[in-house]
Amino acid sequence: MDNSSILEAIALRRCLTAQYNKLALVLAPHVLYKRNDSYFIDAITITRDGAEPREPKVGSYNLAGLSELGVLDETFDVHPLFNRMDPKYRDNTLFMIDAD
Repeated sequence: MDNSSILEAIALRRCLTAQYNKLALVLAPHVLYKRNDSYFIDAITITRDGAEPREPKVGSYNLAGLSELGVLDETFDVHPLFNRMDPKYRDNTLFMIDAD
C-alpha cells in the first residue's frame, strides 16, 4: 500500500478522506504505527458518512481496511485527546504529528 497520502496528511496537518468498512470518513490523522504486523493510524474522526460523531475520540484504523484515500485542503490542530506518549506507540511509531 502507498502510504504517501497518509504521510502527507500527518506532516501537513491536513484532513484525510477514506472509505473504511463501507463508510465515507474524513479523518484528522495524528500517527502512523505498526501493531502485530499490521499498520494503523490513530485519528480523530471529523465526519462519518457526512455527519459529525456524537463526541470526539481517537480512533484506530487498520490501513488494510482503508481505501480511496485523499488529502483535503482542510487543516486541523493536534487534538487534546491525542496522547503522543501512549505506550502503544513506543518502538512502533513510523510517523507522528509534530507537537505544538
